[in-house]
Amino acid sequence: MEINLQRKTNETEVRLSLSYPGSGSAKLDTPVGFLNHMLRLLVWNMGAELDLWGRGDIEVDYHHLVEDIGIVLGRAFRKLLGDKSGIVRYGDVLLPMDEALAMVVVDISGRPYLVFDVKFPVERIKDFDVELFKEFFRAFVNESKITLHIRLLSGDNAHHIAEAIFKGVGRALSQAIRHEAGGIPSTKGVIE
Repeated sequence: MEINLQRKTNETEVRLSLSYPGSGSAKLDTPVGFLNHMLRLLVWNMGAELDLWGRGDIEVDYHHLVEDIGIVLGRAFRKLLGDKSGIVRYGDVLLPMDEALAMVVVDISGRPYLVFDVKFPVERIKDFDVELFKEFFRAFVNESKITLHIRLLSGDNAHHIAEAIFKGVGRALSQAIRHEAGGIPSTKGVIE
């Protein structure tokens, strides 16, 4: 299935196409190089395909564009799942990247909630402010209506920490959206 969405505000413009299942490929055209790198890892580990174009008021900083990419990606992910019939619903992974170890747990619950328990050893990776990772995931969670726990168990290299997180999120999402026999995976009979 393929979802195409766009969002245009006075601060940003984002267009994307998200497909699942997919080849793991990502075509990314934004001025936020490090986020592009992280999204490529997420998409590959999720087994999806993403075509993303984004522009924004980066002369201010990357905040608006990073957050809006999270918003649009979250909306696309939610639409991709439809009524959630037949999905596993839950996913969890412990993902190492050299010395970094991230725990990621997801529930496709219909209830947006983010726990982001990650301390980076630096404030920036090149020109990317690492606090924007939390903003990205908060926007993604709010729009996709999932519960997402991200906890750093170890790590002292900021790049490795970020990679462990994004790879882990991709793997956990891949588990949670895998199909198995059955209807809506909730005793309520609906996930909204």
